[in-house]
Amino acid sequence: MKNKSDTFEQNSAYFKGRGAQINTHNKFSKLRYVKEHIEGLDEEMYENTATQLIDTYPKSIVTKTESPDIRFMYSLNPYQGCEHGCLYCYARNSHEYWGFSAGLDFERKIIVKRNAAELLEAFLNKPGYTPHPIMLSGNTDCYQPIERKLGITRELLKIFLRYKHPVSLISKNNLILRDLDILRPLAELNLVHAAITINSLNESLRQKMEPRTVTATSRLKVIRELSAAGIPVHLMVAPIVPGLNSDEIPALIKAAAEEGAKSASFTLIRLNGIIPEVFTDWIHKAYPDRATKVLNMIASCHGGKLNDSRWGTRIKGDGKIAESIHALFSIAVKKYMPENKLPDFDLSHFVPSSGRQTSLF
Repeated sequence: MKNKSDTFEQNSAYFKGRGAQINTHNKFSKLRYVKEHIEGLDEEMYENTATQLIDTYPKSIVTKTESPDIRFMYSLNPYQGCEHGCLYCYARNSHEYWGFSAGLDFERKIIVKRNAAELLEAFLNKPGYTPHPIMLSGNTDCYQPIERKLGITRELLKIFLRYKHPVSLISKNNLILRDLDILRPLAELNLVHAAITINSLNESLRQKMEPRTVTATSRLKVIRELSAAGIPVHLMVAPIVPGLNSDEIPALIKAAAEEGAKSASFTLIRLNGIIPEVFTDWIHKAYPDRATKVLNMIASCHGGKLNDSRWGTRIKGDGKIAESIHALFSIAVKKYMPENKLPDFDLSHFVPSSGRQTSLF
C-alpha cells in the first residue's frame, strides 16, 4: 500500500532539492508579491531558480551573543543564508534584514562575507582583548556547500591556529574533514570543539526536512574521524520534532557514542517569526496524514503556540510532551554518554600579533 506521503515526491509543483516550498512575505517590505498573473514580473517567486552568491564586505564579523539560552558568548558567521535548506532553521528570519524572503530566498540567495578572515584578525588584535571561545557559526552552517569552493571557513581556522585562539564549530556537513590538518593542531592545544548535528537516522525524513545535507551515516562517519583525530565531538540532536523524530533520541545518542562523541544536547523545535508559515506549508505537503497532529504537538510544547519567544523555555519547551522528551533524552545520555562532557578550552596559549613580533634591536 502506498504511503500518503509518497505523493510528496511525485508532486510536480514540489521544488526538489529545496526545503521551503514558498517565498514568504518580508515584513520589512511595503510591497507584497501576489500570484495573480504567473506570466508577470513576479514569476521568479514561484520558480526554483539557481543559487545566487551575493558578495558583501561588512565592517565587523564577530558578534557578541546576549541570549541567556545560548552558552557561547561570541559567534562568527561567514555566510548568511544556507543552501542546506533545513525547514525549521531559525536563521531564516535574519534573511529578512537583508531584504530577502525567509523562504526560498534563504536557500538560494547566499550572502558571502568576503573579508571575514581579515575582520577576524583585526578583532583578535584589538587592544586589551582577552580570548573567549568563538562559535563558528551559530547561525548558518560554515561548511555549507559553497564553502567547498570559497574556503572562507578554512581561512578563518588558519587564523585561529595562528593566534592559538579557542574555536567551536557546529556543522552537519562532512566537508569539515577537509580541514583536519588545521583541526588536529588546535585539538592538541585544547583549542577546538566540534558539534555535529543529527536529528534523524531516517533517510527519507532527512531528505525532506534537510534536503541538501549529507546523510546521517555520513555524519556519523564525521564523528568517528574527528574523534580518531583527537578532536572532541559533541552531538547536537536538533531539532526534535514531536511526531516526526522524537522516538529516535536513544538510537541517535547510542550511534554517536559508539563513534566517539563525548557529549550530547538537544533542542525542541521552535517556530519563531515567519518560520511557522514555511514549516506549516511544508509539512502539509510532506506528511499530509499527520501534519495537523505534529503541529498540535509542537504547539503543546510552547504554551499552545507555534511561535515561542520565552527566554529559558523556547528551546527546551514545556508541557507533558516536552517532559517526556526530556526524560527520554536523560535516560539515553546516562546509558550511552554517562560523562556527557567536553574538555575545557585552554585560553593560555593565545598570543596577539604584537606578541609574536620580534624586535629588530
